[in-house]
Amino acid sequence: MHEDISIRQLGPADRDAFFALRLRGLKTHPAAFGQSYEEAIERGPSQHDSMLDGTHAASGSFLLGAWSSTDGALVGTVGLLRETRHKERHKGYVIGMYVADEAAGRGVGRALLTELLTRAAQIDGLRQVVLLVTSANGSARALYESLGFRVYGTEPDALCIDGVFHDADLMVRFV
Repeated sequence: MHEDISIRQLGPADRDAFFALRLRGLKTHPAAFGQSYEEAIERGPSQHDSMLDGTHAASGSFLLGAWSSTDGALVGTVGLLRETRHKERHKGYVIGMYVADEAAGRGVGRALLTELLTRAAQIDGLRQVVLLVTSANGSARALYESLGFRVYGTEPDALCIDGVFHDADLMVRFV
């Protein structure tokens, strides 16, 4: 990662920057997200308030952001969402992984995921981190595999975008 990027947990003050970057990701890379651009607009930025308030970070639910120290822009995000059901509390889900096109190829995604995994390893009772990646997204899958994730299955037709179905690989990494 270049020294012009810093990673930190997002908070309430980051809401507008986070939502703007998320909308950008949803619009430009719809197959990378379960939520559509239209759904995000309809629900508004408040849908992320409980994750941004930070009260669940210690138990395993948080959002991270990658900031450019050159211009202060938010250029990448990723989150961890801890399962709340007792029988599944040993799992956390990677959510909202996105790096802006202008920051791609600079190690931002790797830095975000490395920080997420470092934090995940410190969460009491968390045993595994899981994610879904569109099967056609080879670069994202390669990044995940390089960080120790492995495919344990494929969900056929996991997403339908404008009438086109996309398979998704299910990946896991034990912490």
